Amino acid sequence: MSHRVAELAAPAVAARLAAGAVALLPMGSLETHGPQAPMGDFLLAEAIADRIAAASAANGSDALVLPAIPFGGVDFFARVPGGLVLSPATLQAVVEEVCETLLRSGTRRILVLNGHAGSIAPVDAAARALRWRHGLLVPAMHLWRIAGALHLELGGSPASLGHGGDPVWSVALHLRPDLCRPEAARERLPVPPILGLPVADFGTLRIAGVAVNVPTEVEEVAPGGVACADSRPGNADHGARLVARLVEAGAAMVAQLRREIPGEEAP
Repeated sequence: MSHRVAELAAPAVAARLAAGAVALLPMGSLETHGPQAPMGDFLLAEAIADRIAAASAANGSDALVLPAIPFGGVDFFARVPGGLVLSPATLQAVVEEVCETLLRSGTRRILVLNGHAGSIAPVDAAARALRWRHGLLVPAMHLWRIAGALHLELGGSPASLGHGGDPVWSVALHLRPDLCRPEAARERLPVPPILGLPVADFGTLRIAGVAVNVPTEVEEVAPGGVACADSRPGNADHGARLVARLVEAGAAMVAQLRREIPGEEAP
């Protein structure tokens, strides 16, 4: 049986939500992840959501996967060809309105699975607004921040950690190898100084031993989208370990939402 709302008939969705199914909202972006990986990291968030729903079902819980929000919050990738973005205010409003639509139908169990760093602030702001207005607690798993923190613990290479590399690259190799081009993975190219200063990271320059924020574009700090030292050590086995931990945590969150948030009949 499918866990995707878009693939189910309306009565089946209504019955499962009324019985306490958790609504999973995957999110991501269209951006450059280097010359070897697909632009649509929302595809990875969606695939992880599918696996969380399947793991939840195996553990006696139910979760339904909503269609992914494919557009990330505007950041360094706004000028990348095909890198479609929404303003932070618009993206926040989209998340709020999706959740409020679910709330009107009686659904209070919602979990956001966000796969884009530029969407963290809008998602968190939306969650705060939903709590203030409706008393609704909507947890969010920011997937790449979680996976990045697990990268070294699970045996990832320090060289591959960073944009254009891991964790996204290894996860893509595991979940969507059909869209990956490992032969195009490469080292980071040198970048010229900005304002006569070395680039420290996305959006920062280094001077007198500290990082100073400046507005930069991806090609200025990570040519071809590669900011990690070397994306080539990424591999599907490492991606599988990362995904397993994300799915474990997501399924645990689904079970927790079902225990702690009471159901509410649709009006």
